[in-house]
Amino acid sequence: MTMKAKTPRAFGKTGLTVTALGLGTAPLGGLYTPVSAADAMSVLETGWDAGLRYFDSAPMYGLTRSEHLLGRLLQEKTEDFVVSTKVGRLMTTERAGRALPPEPPKNPFDAGFQNALPFREVFDYSYDGVMRSFDDSQQRLGLRKLDLLYVHDIGPVTHGDRQAHHWSALTRGGGFRALAELKAHGDIAGFGLGVNEWEIIREALEETDLDACLLAGRYTLLDRSAAETFLPLAEKRHVAIALGGAFNSGILAAPPGGAQKFNYVDAPSAIVARVDALRAVCADYAIPLAAAAIQFPLRHAGIATVVIGAQTTAQLLQNIAWFEMDLPDNLWTDLDLVTAGG
Repeated sequence: MTMKAKTPRAFGKTGLTVTALGLGTAPLGGLYTPVSAADAMSVLETGWDAGLRYFDSAPMYGLTRSEHLLGRLLQEKTEDFVVSTKVGRLMTTERAGRALPPEPPKNPFDAGFQNALPFREVFDYSYDGVMRSFDDSQQRLGLRKLDLLYVHDIGPVTHGDRQAHHWSALTRGGGFRALAELKAHGDIAGFGLGVNEWEIIREALEETDLDACLLAGRYTLLDRSAAETFLPLAEKRHVAIALGGAFNSGILAAPPGGAQKFNYVDAPSAIVARVDALRAVCADYAIPLAAAAIQFPLRHAGIATVVIGAQTTAQLLQNIAWFEMDLPDNLWTDLDLVTAGG
């Protein structure tokens, strides 16, 4: 079966080939609601059977749960695939003779995980922290080589007044140097940032030569803030961009009147009104808003793949069906008018 979702696409200068649609595993860690191991494995197997071959995870997702689950799938596969995970958080527990560090400030982009494993995250972007994170993820995933490593959630929105400390660990403390060494030794094909803030990717490009980044929610039907200056810069520097959060935490896929999350929290009324306006345009074409939302990012030449998550096989199959729909060109013109008016 030929599908747009499994169309192979070059991933910048990494030498990797990803599918046009990738599968993210944050929901499988219990984002917003618990997901059983059986349901999670069913989602992963369904994605594989549909031809998806790019999978993204992170130690944060379910406090290592998603990496363990994804590893169960990928360890058994002999066909080529691309897997990315993230560095910047180490997982630990309290034990005799070692107290846990103070709880970090609440990350506004962290909605929490409902059936996470019993660990505590500790931010560490240093050389040793990155190397340990890589080793830990290898063991959880059960894979010798991890294709891509993204520095997770570095940025002032996440870290507030601790940002300077963590940025120093990543730069002067050797975090970027560790990533460059892993790439030079062939342990990874490339590295970059996995963030919600495009501005910090631009800043990182002044420090090191990034290969690829995962940017969540900043080039969508609701938020095109990355379009004017960042995406052209990424193209110029040959930085591949995977776009996560195409539904902006779910609001662009939620039914009218349903639970509407935007940037991981309840959506404000102004955002709900804009979504209603976008939905009305799509209704004129008898097109689900979610179909336009999931396809929109790839209309930009600087986006290589769209990474989506799902809690159930039904959700994943619906996402794929939306991605496969043929949409008329005039729809995009009319949606642009709504965005310009907003």
